[in-house]
Amino acid sequence: MSEKKTPPFAVSGINHLALVCSNMEKTVEFYEDVLGFPLIKTVELPGGAGQHFFFDIGGGNHLAFFWFPDAPAPAPGIAAAAGMPGGGDLTSAVGSMNHVAFTIPLDKFDEYREKLIAAGVNTGVILNHDDSESTVAQEMHPGVFVRSLYFQDPDGILLEFACYTRELTDDDVKHAPANQTAGA
Repeated sequence: MSEKKTPPFAVSGINHLALVCSNMEKTVEFYEDVLGFPLIKTVELPGGAGQHFFFDIGGGNHLAFFWFPDAPAPAPGIAAAAGMPGGGDLTSAVGSMNHVAFTIPLDKFDEYREKLIAAGVNTGVILNHDDSESTVAQEMHPGVFVRSLYFQDPDGILLEFACYTRELTDDDVKHAPANQTAGA
């Protein structure tokens, strides 16, 4: 599409993504006990305004949560996806956080799915993403570029375990960006 340029900023990744939860205790239990992400920092916000906790998700990446005592109720289908790919509406509003995808090893994909199910986590169907018209294949084949399993945390935040099945190349950039304002 476009030639590679030297980036104007030396960004090496995402420091953290901050989400909002309804119950910090349940959030800690899920992310630390079920997913195994160590809790590495806790902050009490001044004046009883809430809490801000950070989890290490590996590779120098962190996932953070705010808990606000007066946070508005969740708004699935507006501020977040209402369902899971392959089993519900994935659409969410412009400016929303749709889902968080965690990279996992390809050879652990099935094992990790079973661990989530054994822990009682609401999981979706396995999606083998390819370049077909439907963008998903029933079975693995050489054109599958990523395997995905979507699931939800206790607040319904959409999460994904994803693993690339091959290296992406310049040939994987084939589509022109849409030139239309969403919601117009």
